[in-house]
Amino acid sequence: MIAAGSGNGFGTTAWWGFSPALDLQAACLETSVERLQASQEGIPSLNILLVGSIDGRHILKTMCQAHRWPRRKINFYVLENNLETVGRQLLFLSLALEPSEKRGLQEKSEMFLELMGNTLLRSQTAAYLQEKANLFIRYVTDSDFQQAHLPTVDMSALKFKERDHLERIFQFWRNPDPQAFPIKHLWDLRLRQYLGTRYDARRGVCDWDLTMKLQERGAKAINLREFFRWRDTGVAFDTREATYEIPNKTLASGRLLRHKGEPMPARGYWGDIATGPFITFGIETEESSLLKTINGVPSKSAQEIALYNLTALLYELRYNTRYVPSESSGEESHGSDFRDDSRVHSRLDVSSGPPPTEDVRIYFLPLNCLPELHHKEKYQKLFNIIFFSCSMVHFLKPNLNLMSAPKATLIVELTNFLPDLRNEHVSAFSSQVTNLAREAGFLTVEATEKTTFSLFQLGDQKVGETHNEMPPPASTAPGP
Repeated sequence: MIAAGSGNGFGTTAWWGFSPALDLQAACLETSVERLQASQEGIPSLNILLVGSIDGRHILKTMCQAHRWPRRKINFYVLENNLETVGRQLLFLSLALEPSEKRGLQEKSEMFLELMGNTLLRSQTAAYLQEKANLFIRYVTDSDFQQAHLPTVDMSALKFKERDHLERIFQFWRNPDPQAFPIKHLWDLRLRQYLGTRYDARRGVCDWDLTMKLQERGAKAINLREFFRWRDTGVAFDTREATYEIPNKTLASGRLLRHKGEPMPARGYWGDIATGPFITFGIETEESSLLKTINGVPSKSAQEIALYNLTALLYELRYNTRYVPSESSGEESHGSDFRDDSRVHSRLDVSSGPPPTEDVRIYFLPLNCLPELHHKEKYQKLFNIIFFSCSMVHFLKPNLNLMSAPKATLIVELTNFLPDLRNEHVSAFSSQVTNLAREAGFLTVEATEKTTFSLFQLGDQKVGETHNEMPPPASTAPGP
């Protein structure tokens, strides 16, 4: 569906999503809780299939905001097309579930953004990555150890060769040699190949792509300073006045290149150099003060919004209540003004240890197994919500109907935030998605060029009215 090569901005390995994080319970269109399958404890179960969600953002937001909804068992089934993204999701989930006494909210949020979107890391973050890589090697080689230390995650469905590959990935992560992944050189090579003769005018190209593409399509919070910094160096988030100099090895992946007519494996940076990681958490927020403009210019950057959003999510995960900025910071709250969790820990009477996630289970499925998944009885009529990324839409086939629960919701990421695509290509992609969904038995609920997603529901007739926003995640909004 999307031509992905080293010569375009999209690349061949996606490291972050091209749409904002969703609370999937808010996005679910099913209004009858009775339709949900009950678990052994008698609690309704919501089963969610994520095809190419890439960075785990939907898992994080849905898990963190679960307290806003009636209690349910939420089962995520994660299907990716490469194991590097599986490893990164394991890293992000592990970081989010760190005990608060070991790592505070602000440190978690900053480290999350750094690992997700920066080519270069601070020394503290690089040390954390090495530590986790050693732990993850034990996870993939000893399932009992993994279940004892991270019971929220289930990797039992992965094939043995995939576990072996994951182990090699984690071994590379813990390699302290910076020359093992010379990202500065690799980034510049990708940029030169992408821009060609426009390389020396890259700031002007950057300005055009941001103003005429990304901001016009809804990413108004991204400013030129942070966007050009990322385009030029690969560093999207510099939340601390520190030195970012150690290669982020989680952004390394392999591909086959032709050398003298023979395919040769090569490790490098084959990811996005056009859009950036700002879209996932940095362009939407519930805190309206962060979206204010001054003379038509946003008062806060995408980095500030992303940092606030992650802090708020991790706070909700920890304390099961909504996050409120400190009163002293008022509308100017950002960065170090965020309320630290240690100041409210005693008031909320929360025990120490990792955040409570006993109602959440995350299953990693074998790579590209979707075409065969409907043959397994346990997956038939199982999924209440199905999400497809724009890079994985080619897997949207009629057999999806066999795995979908009655009135299942289908959410498909559109290509609005791919600056390489013209408006007519974005529109054509949306139409193609609608046709694929229709062939699978899903009917349009929401599909406009102004939205980031297309929504569909399994059924025989159109459900509801077309709207431009997700249902608000409040008690007045219908639950799944």
